[in-house]
Amino acid sequence: MKMNKVDIFDYTLFSKLMFYVKPYKNIYYFVMSAAILVSGFSVLTPYLLKIIVDDFIRLKDYDGMIFIITLMLITLIAEVIFQFFFVFFANLLGQNVIKDLRLVLYKKIIGFKMSYFDQSAVGRLVTRAVNDIETIASIFSQGLFMIIADLLKMSVVIIIMLVINWKLSLIVFSILPLIIYATRLFQKSMKTAFEEVRLQVANLNSFIQEQLTGMQIVQLFHREEIEFKKFTSINEKHKEAWLKTVWYNSIFFPVAEISSSITLGLLVWFGGLNVATGGSISLGTIFLFIQISQMLFRPLRQIADKFNTLQMGMVAAERIFKIIGTKSIINDLGSKTLKDIKGKISIKNLKFSYKHGEEVIRGINLTIRPGEKIAIVGSTGAGKSTLINLLARFYEYDSGEIYIDNIKIRDFSLKSLRSHIGIVLQDVFLFADSILNNITLNNPNISRELVINVAREIGVHKFIESLPGGYNYNVKERGVMLSSGQRQLIAFLRVYISNPSIMILDEATSSIDSYSEELIKIATARITEKKTSIIIAHRLSTIKNADRIVVMDSGNIVEIGSHEELLQIKEGFYSRLYKIQFSELALV
Repeated sequence: MKMNKVDIFDYTLFSKLMFYVKPYKNIYYFVMSAAILVSGFSVLTPYLLKIIVDDFIRLKDYDGMIFIITLMLITLIAEVIFQFFFVFFANLLGQNVIKDLRLVLYKKIIGFKMSYFDQSAVGRLVTRAVNDIETIASIFSQGLFMIIADLLKMSVVIIIMLVINWKLSLIVFSILPLIIYATRLFQKSMKTAFEEVRLQVANLNSFIQEQLTGMQIVQLFHREEIEFKKFTSINEKHKEAWLKTVWYNSIFFPVAEISSSITLGLLVWFGGLNVATGGSISLGTIFLFIQISQMLFRPLRQIADKFNTLQMGMVAAERIFKIIGTKSIINDLGSKTLKDIKGKISIKNLKFSYKHGEEVIRGINLTIRPGEKIAIVGSTGAGKSTLINLLARFYEYDSGEIYIDNIKIRDFSLKSLRSHIGIVLQDVFLFADSILNNITLNNPNISRELVINVAREIGVHKFIESLPGGYNYNVKERGVMLSSGQRQLIAFLRVYISNPSIMILDEATSSIDSYSEELIKIATARITEKKTSIIIAHRLSTIKNADRIVVMDSGNIVEIGSHEELLQIKEGFYSRLYKIQFSELALV
């Protein structure tokens, strides 16, 4: 259910949030009990003051006064203790809830299709997973329970007022409608304002995330001033959104303060006049009403402030549950798991589109024999990488089917399927961690000794050892401390050590130096031996020895054959590509 901007509180959304409170219901009940006790103790103190003034000071009963003062002290200590328990366990409950909610959110995000990340800004997702989650915690620590405690305190105050003196109560109550109306209007306005604030925060995060990632391009093309102007505009919108909240606060709180002062003045005037003329109102009663009237008006002002916190948390919760409710996952309904596969791949009438009606793969049919080395070539946008993504089920194809060893890939569990497929991508991603951990991905079954031995096999051990700290060398974020060729070697080693049954190299040698390319050629020959291999490459020189070469164009397979066979096709796609590359090399 989408939150309506004019609604003060979304109970449907709140019920979703309370679902995560159920495991901690004992803490929840304890906090509620503490709130009740704090409310009682806070009102008891001014009532004891009334007794002191009326029954002991006026009669000069000092022994009785000492007794009541002692009782007040005990009441104050009890209030402080239960206030501590209230605040501590309310925060504890909030942190437990967001801990569980963050796990649910993260599990949901890592299960999304790649198409979801194609359409969602990284900065926005970061805002949801970090900022918004933390904001939800304030619902419990500063919002919900604080409001409940204040409402309980106000209820107790109203009852005591009516019991003690209804005339003075009417004076106080006569001002309440103004405060209540102002509070309600304030709540509606602040809810809309905070929704705008959260939107602008997300926009800021998205923009900064994107700019920092692409800073090299920004500087290379002298886009600093243009991007700064864009940032200035976004920053200005963020400021304006926050100023709306400041504006509403600036109006509400003076109105509330003036109303409180007017009430105080009326109590002193009416009560004092009554005492002076020998009326029924005692001096202690006036003291009592002065104190507890503030307990009535102060919570009203605080409730409005705490409601701001609650609304910010609810807006954040709405965004979180929107992601949790997103139906963009790869259906992992397969149950078949195989320890070993032969590696036969069959693609039958496969169709796929990123956008409805715009096919990227157009009815492809292809069979790859076990242990066969297949190369796929074609111009940019031909569908080469898309085909690989479909094989690994990063995307769901529209129609047709893909088989491995005559079993539909959808019948495999995702874990089993992907454990048999090793992919080295063109754009290598490395975590801000050591080289060893980037190779093993913290898999406890892969020892340091195994990594070293495999590295020696493919000839990269010396290069790693030459780095400061060797295998413990921290490559920093996205592996910026390594060259593109070095990152490729690390990625190749990472896949090699997992010993996949199907090996895929997606432009794995497109951006590396000649030395690194030779190392990868050696490793490729070893890892692809007797294994099904798919090599996607722009450099045709790297795939001459492939068993077959598949040529793709505009989502279709247009040619299949060996290097020599394809060169014999007059005016063929492969022949033209080869001639273009050969002429470029000749010019160099």
